[in-house]
Amino acid sequence: MKYLQVALNVPANQTFTYANVPAGKRVAQEEKAQNELIPQKRARKVDSFEAQVGCRAEVMFGNKKATGIITAVFDELPKDLGFDAKKIRKILRVLDESPLLTKELLDLGRWLSDFYLCPIGEVLCAMIPGAKKGGEAGIFSSVDADSFEGKNTLSPEQAQAVESIAGGVGAGGSAASEKPCLYHYLYGATGSGKTEVFLSAAQKVLERGQGVLYLVPEIGLTPQVVGAVTRRFGNTAAILHSALTPAQKLGEWKRIVQKEARVVIGARSAVFAPIPDLGLIIIDEEHDSSYKSSNSPRYHARQVAMRRASKLKIPLVMGSATPSVEAWKAMSEGQFAVHRLTKRLSGGRMPIIAAIDLSRQKIDGSISPALEDEIRRTLAEKRQAILFLNRRGFNHVFRCNSCGFESKCKNCSVPMTYHKAQNRLVCHYCSYSVEPFRVCPQCGSVDIGYSGFGTEFIESEVKSKFPNARSLRLDTDAVTKKGELEEKIAAFKKGEYDILLGTQMIAKGLNFPSLKLVGVILADTSLHLPDFRAAEKTFSLITQVAGRAGRFFPDGKVLVQTYSPNNPAVYCACHSLTKEFYEQELSTRKLLNFPPYSRLLRLVFRSMVQSDAEAFADDAYKILSQELEALQAKHLSYSKETEILGPSECPLSKINSNYRSQILLRGQSIALLQKLAASLIYGYRAKAGVYIEVDVDPVSLL
Repeated sequence: MKYLQVALNVPANQTFTYANVPAGKRVAQEEKAQNELIPQKRARKVDSFEAQVGCRAEVMFGNKKATGIITAVFDELPKDLGFDAKKIRKILRVLDESPLLTKELLDLGRWLSDFYLCPIGEVLCAMIPGAKKGGEAGIFSSVDADSFEGKNTLSPEQAQAVESIAGGVGAGGSAASEKPCLYHYLYGATGSGKTEVFLSAAQKVLERGQGVLYLVPEIGLTPQVVGAVTRRFGNTAAILHSALTPAQKLGEWKRIVQKEARVVIGARSAVFAPIPDLGLIIIDEEHDSSYKSSNSPRYHARQVAMRRASKLKIPLVMGSATPSVEAWKAMSEGQFAVHRLTKRLSGGRMPIIAAIDLSRQKIDGSISPALEDEIRRTLAEKRQAILFLNRRGFNHVFRCNSCGFESKCKNCSVPMTYHKAQNRLVCHYCSYSVEPFRVCPQCGSVDIGYSGFGTEFIESEVKSKFPNARSLRLDTDAVTKKGELEEKIAAFKKGEYDILLGTQMIAKGLNFPSLKLVGVILADTSLHLPDFRAAEKTFSLITQVAGRAGRFFPDGKVLVQTYSPNNPAVYCACHSLTKEFYEQELSTRKLLNFPPYSRLLRLVFRSMVQSDAEAFADDAYKILSQELEALQAKHLSYSKETEILGPSECPLSKINSNYRSQILLRGQSIALLQKLAASLIYGYRAKAGVYIEVDVDPVSLL
């Protein structure tokens, strides 16, 4: 009899022991009987494969069926088993003929579990597609292998970057004998040819017989990058993204394992792709916050990619026109090999950027007279314009002018947004909606109105001010069908529309030959959030969306509407003062002791009962304080610099009917912060109905 260790997707930081079922043996008699009642070709296959580490196993956990990952196979039970061996149950079956997780990925999963303080079962189950069975054809069967595109001619800057990345030359070095640098950064303005460097480096790695992993922030936001990869590499490309069904994902996963696909492109979770002989990892738009998971395990794809590259001793290349502040500091300190691209290669040049101070404007709507005039000139020249606002809906806040009442979601501590097309007030956090108020629900006054505006409002204003222009809105409300985003972007690129307006969907990864004007409707939407990254996000968004203009012609123009023209993030973005912004932001972060000059670990305590969340946060503070004092008494390194901030109400104090309090651990050693947090989450049990969320190196404090 063989025994198995199985990791299950349950909130317990342990694996579970089961007895093996020999391959080919039928499972429960009731399943046999059920199969006999079903026509033969529809009968569910219940044969069990050979048990191997990295395969999925179906087991009974309590009185329910569960699927887990086999982490160990052994012939004898350990002497210190800790429970009666008679209680060990047999597995129902092994679901995979060959392992889905390699030894490398299992080791990576154990590191993830330790680093992000997440149960091993949750980690391993998050790493693989969640399907009962797979084998469907890859989703790129329609891509003709003959569509492979040869190498493009590279500029000297591009060629040098490709040689350094794929050839293994170290930072600042040129000799092959020098110690190679594993981490590379491709830094250049939007439109400077970063994608071609990535693809050419990938080609070199493929020619050596190795695989390539290409990460993008969100598949839906970068269709042109995906198109470039599939055109270049044809059927050897696989794409992993959330729009695939679990069975389709598993089909792609097996293509990758079997070496049918050698280039894998995908969003955050693709960082776990089981690519044999992996030789290069690419992270496009490295700065993007969507690389950080908002659900457990709360991993950052950049950290995971760096771990894989380090263990495999292969190059990792990151790229962006607006690096994260952490990356900029690492670049300036020589931790990354930096490759700079200084020229736009499609005949364009960096656009002229001008700020419009809204505090000095009389505006009827959201479009200032200066922006309106520029749009009219652009349309008269038969050119295209983009209008950007990172806020959906028609109006942002319902307000009573008599008593000051504002409509907030009953489940969340955020204002509800009016959506004209639906004629509903909608919460963008939990999707709760109500009909618009005709009178104030608090005082009965009819002196009510709306303030603020979203993309739906801009669409209405554009149609009113430019009735002959063909306008197109792109946001998550307007794009609801599979493939719709790609179709609409392609239509705008062909010139079927004159004005494109939308949210961050249109801010990056898109190239439009006829585009002349970009208008940022309100640059301040993210600027005043209670988050230490607010300035960084604002600078990045303005720079990225401005980068859509002037890619093919030297007359691109960007108008940025703002109430804060002298704010460093807005001012530096409008005047292309990239180095100055990062230096000032780093100086501020150092003064306030925020990353990258410290490490953070965030603990969120949530409950449907506000007093319970607050009480456990208070208890947690006492426990953590005692643990920290004990560590300081031992003179443990970095313990004196470690702080416990809080407890306090989260900036978004209520989401989905859960009240939220938080504690921030801050210090120089992430290992020390993890040790403190582990003593709390593994050593103490919360009251029923109270949950703790652990976020190591958070990217948002909202």
